[in-house]
Amino acid sequence: MVDSAWLTDKGGRRINEDCIRSSKYKDQQCFILCDGLGGHIGGAQASRLVCDRIGDSFEERGDSADFLATELNMAQQELLALQEKSNDKSGFRTTAVVLIVTGEHIKWAHIGDSRMYHIYDGGRKWECTRDHSVVWMLCSQGEISEQEIRGHSERHKLTKVMGSAWGKKSFELSPVLEREAGHAFALMSDGFWEYVTEQEMLDAYLATADSRSWLNEMEALVRKRADMTTTDNFSAICIRIKG
Repeated sequence: MVDSAWLTDKGGRRINEDCIRSSKYKDQQCFILCDGLGGHIGGAQASRLVCDRIGDSFEERGDSADFLATELNMAQQELLALQEKSNDKSGFRTTAVVLIVTGEHIKWAHIGDSRMYHIYDGGRKWECTRDHSVVWMLCSQGEISEQEIRGHSERHKLTKVMGSAWGKKSFELSPVLEREAGHAFALMSDGFWEYVTEQEMLDAYLATADSRSWLNEMEALVRKRADMTTTDNFSAICIRIKG
């Protein structure tokens, strides 16, 4: 059993540039979260394009060994073509984080600063995707701590996203995990994880029995701490593997 819950909210912005989607193919599921960039309609179009591209393809044919790489590359080409057609080389950009759960395995991919947290070992251990951002680079070089990332003045400067020119490295792919009960995942845009610490995320997970309650606990923290008249869009998807 895969227990999931999701949320997306425009916060204090005029439009919601975040986009989330859950898609199914037989006994397989795909969860997608994208955070459009640019502060205008192009970000919303970009996040929707990537969500729909990956989600539609998954519903048509399900997972394969090269599914994530193929679909992210195809979505990238569609975004670049859209930029060319609209003569807007700086628009139509988005982050992306994608999680696939089949009857046998679990895997994910990400680009940008939308995160995926993986909780395991009964909630005692966790790991997180590494942001493609200036502040994460500063953290990896020891210039700031992970705790300083959330409030840093440079936090919104990203080094890699969908719709920007890629070098040799682009999105990152996870190892393939064997599916087992007890794994849990949280996909979050930066407007969500900025207001919830890792310890609070784990505490909420351990204090609840289902994904909706887990998500509600964390959403309450976001709404308590963020100024809802000005805060960024915020989105999250919580998933518990129960069987």
